[in-house]
Amino acid sequence: MPEIYISTDVETDGPIPGPHSMLSLGSAAYQADKTLVSTFEVNLETLPDATGHPDTMAWWQKHPKAWKDCRTDPQPPDQAMQRYVDWLGQLPGKPVFVAYPAGFDFLFVYWYLMRFVGRSPFSHSALDMKSFAMALMGTDFRDSTKRNMPGRWFDRLPHTHRALDDAIEQGALFCNMLAERPEGVSR
Repeated sequence: MPEIYISTDVETDGPIPGPHSMLSLGSAAYQADKTLVSTFEVNLETLPDATGHPDTMAWWQKHPKAWKDCRTDPQPPDQAMQRYVDWLGQLPGKPVFVAYPAGFDFLFVYWYLMRFVGRSPFSHSALDMKSFAMALMGTDFRDSTKRNMPGRWFDRLPHTHRALDDAIEQGALFCNMLAERPEGVSR
C-alpha cells in the first residue's frame, strides 16, 4: 500500500495538551505527486478543567477572525477524533503524519487520539518538514526556516491560521520539497 502524506495543522489555546485544549484540527491528504486526495476539518470543544494559556490567549486576541473560525460549531473531542480515525481509514494509502513543526502538531493529535480513541493510525511517528528541509538544503536545523527555503517550494496558498488552510498550504510545500529529493533516493 503506498504512503499518503497527511499534512496536519492544529490550533490550540496553549502549548501542551491536557492543561490546554486543541481547538481545531485540519488535515490534507496528499499523494507524493501533490495530488490533494481529501481533506478533514473539525473544531473541538475544550477539555474539561483545561484553560487557555495567557500567552496563547493574547495571541488569539490579535487574530479575531481565526479565533472565530476555530470556535464555530465545536464537536466533543471523542466524536471528533473518531471521525478523524474513520477518515484516515478510508484514504487510499498508509497515512504518514506531516507537519511544520511536527513536534507541536503531532503532540496534540497523538495525545487526543490516544485519550479519545485509544490508538493512533500514525503509530507514534511523524515527519517533520523542518528536519526534511534541513536535509535537502544542507543547513543547520536552526537555519532551516521557511524564510530560508527556496521560493520555488512555495505555492501561492493562504496561511490564515485556520487549521485546514494551513494544512493545505504546508502539504503543497512538503510535496514540492519531496519532488526535489536527490537522485538515487527511493521514490
